[in-house]
Amino acid sequence: MERLTSTQMIPDAFQGARDDVTVQFAIIWDQIKAPLIVPLLRLAVAICLIMSLMLFIERVYMGVVIMLVKLFGRKPDRRYRWEAIKDDVEVGNSTYPMVLVQIPMYNEREVYQLSIGAACGLSWPSDRVIIQVLDDSTDPTIKDMVELECQRWASKGINIKYEIRDNRNGYKSGALKEGMKRSYVKSCDYVAIFDADFQPEPDFLRRTIPFLVHNPELALVQTRWKFGNLALITTFSHLNLAVITFWFHSSLETVGGSFVGFWDFGLAAALLVNADECLMTRMQEMSLDYHFTVEQEVGSSTYAFFGFNGTAGVWRIDAINEAGGWKDRTTVEDMDLAVRASLKGWKFLYLSSVKKVTSWKKVHVIYSFFMVRKIVAHLVTFIFYCVVLPATVLVPEVEVPKWGAVYIPSIITILNAVGTPRSLHLLVFWILFENVMSLHRTKATFIGLLEAGRVNEWIVTEKLGDALKGKANNKAAKKPRFRFGERLHLLELGTGAYLFFCGCYDAVFGKNHYFIYLYAQAIAFFIVGFGCVGTFVPHS
Repeated sequence: MERLTSTQMIPDAFQGARDDVTVQFAIIWDQIKAPLIVPLLRLAVAICLIMSLMLFIERVYMGVVIMLVKLFGRKPDRRYRWEAIKDDVEVGNSTYPMVLVQIPMYNEREVYQLSIGAACGLSWPSDRVIIQVLDDSTDPTIKDMVELECQRWASKGINIKYEIRDNRNGYKSGALKEGMKRSYVKSCDYVAIFDADFQPEPDFLRRTIPFLVHNPELALVQTRWKFGNLALITTFSHLNLAVITFWFHSSLETVGGSFVGFWDFGLAAALLVNADECLMTRMQEMSLDYHFTVEQEVGSSTYAFFGFNGTAGVWRIDAINEAGGWKDRTTVEDMDLAVRASLKGWKFLYLSSVKKVTSWKKVHVIYSFFMVRKIVAHLVTFIFYCVVLPATVLVPEVEVPKWGAVYIPSIITILNAVGTPRSLHLLVFWILFENVMSLHRTKATFIGLLEAGRVNEWIVTEKLGDALKGKANNKAAKKPRFRFGERLHLLELGTGAYLFFCGCYDAVFGKNHYFIYLYAQAIAFFIVGFGCVGTFVPHS
């Protein structure tokens, strides 16, 4: 049998139509490329390079400061008055101030006992502390379990209150606000806030309260949030909601106008997990370690702004009241309260320093903390490295200088990774993962800017503690059934296809060898896009 050619297999009409479409597309591309595409892409490259320089300067600055702090910094108790509260036989426990401990909860089946037990085990006179469990659980079974746990500790002489409400208005901030309205709170001077994924050491109050007692200008003592043995269940289709962004307005009397603030996943709501559980959680630890070991340390040491983490902190109740109390206008209530308190002149203590508010510092809050770290850092990662840089492969007339494409990103990456030296060997995987995450951060940023309908949605991640290990050994455990389509995430798949196409084009026609990065990044997007990362939770 004679071999059929493509011309014989495809009718001439179809062959001509295909050629006509290709030719027409090429003509249109040539016509718009020089006058439109090239100038716009050059503008995009210039803007991205400017943002990269802003981020680079910020990272180098923080790197220098943290190095000086580690070499010459002094401990908090040497810079601010700190004296241990001692027992007095004559006056009894009245030398200890009254402390309220708030534990907001939401369907915390696996960790409620750990968090309540840790709070009840605090080394503080039992008649000078009130444990307040704010249970917003929607599962009646979990509610009953939490209430029984509170009753069990109450029978041991612990002053513990179990508080519920008939709605979830304001989410966590609404629960904290309602908790502060209770009559017994009026007798308290300070409030310690612990999320369900934080178990304080027994001497937590003894180490933090003296700073507030002896330094009346302090509103908050923020401690390091160490990563507990937790596990995360989330779907990447909802990850942009866990990466919370908010549209925050606050009057700046000395600066004028209002400003916009954004808060990322690092502090939003428990994206922390056991770093040794899997590669994904290890890379999350690398991202969050930088925030705790560098950003907050530098912010404190240079008297710049640093925020409340939402947990592991002790507030002066008078400062909360003066700042206007908890507000439910945003799902990042911790940052909202911290900004309002700082603008009232209250000082914050974190590790080795305290923050002093001046007009210049208010400007610095807007530029350094919100503009560079919370807007530029998110936008430039995705737009530059996942959109603009690959696009220059298709338009060779636009060139990106090596210092912008290679040198600056490399230095920024190394400075970001120093917070977790034990994971430096995972640096390449971390870069690819962060770029995938930047897609959701960019989306969340625009949701916040545009005040989209989902801006104030709140998705609580389920904390499993060590439950996964126990369930892994249970052979009878059934995996949830799901349809293949439920695991597909179109944004990631689309971005991965775009990067893969650019990589193929660069491999054939390019000269900069960008295809090495483009292929690797495309694979990372495909892995996430096909739902191969994390524990799957059915939508139903």
